[in-house]
Amino acid sequence: MAKEIERKFLVINDSFVKMAEKVLHIEQGYISHRPEGTVRVRIKEDKGYITIKSKNEGASRDEWEYEIPIHDAKQMIDTVCEGNIIIKDRHIVSYGNHTWEIDVFHGNNEGLTVAEVELKNADENITLPPFIGEEVTGNAKYYNSNL
Repeated sequence: MAKEIERKFLVINDSFVKMAEKVLHIEQGYISHRPEGTVRVRIKEDKGYITIKSKNEGASRDEWEYEIPIHDAKQMIDTVCEGNIIIKDRHIVSYGNHTWEIDVFHGNNEGLTVAEVELKNADENITLPPFIGEEVTGNAKYYNSNL
C-alpha cells in the first residue's frame, strides 16, 4: 500500500502547455465510488490499471494500484463501470522541486482543467506555477469519481 498525498488546484491559463515534458491520454471509469473508497479502472496510453483508494483524510489517502492487461481494462470500462467515463489528456510539468500533473478534460467535462501535485508530506512547501488558480483540495466536486 502507498500513501497518496496530493493537493489539487484549478488552472487559470494554458501556460502549462509549453512547459509540458510529455502528454498522456487517459480514459477511466469507476466500478465503485462510495464515500469510504473508490475502485477505478484506467487506460493510460497502452497500459491498463486497477486502483483502489481509501476515503480522503485532508490531502492524503491510502492507494493500491496494479497493472492489468489492457484488454481487461477496456472490457471493464465498457461493461462494469458506472457513471461517466472520464477522458482527459495529462500534461506533465516540472516546476520548482515538484512534478505537476495537469488534466485537460474532454467529453462531459470539457472545459475543466485541474492541476495536481503529489507531496511527500501534507505540510510540504510548494512553489505554485503561473497557471495555478484556486485550490480545490478536498472539494468533492472535483474528485474524478464525481465527474
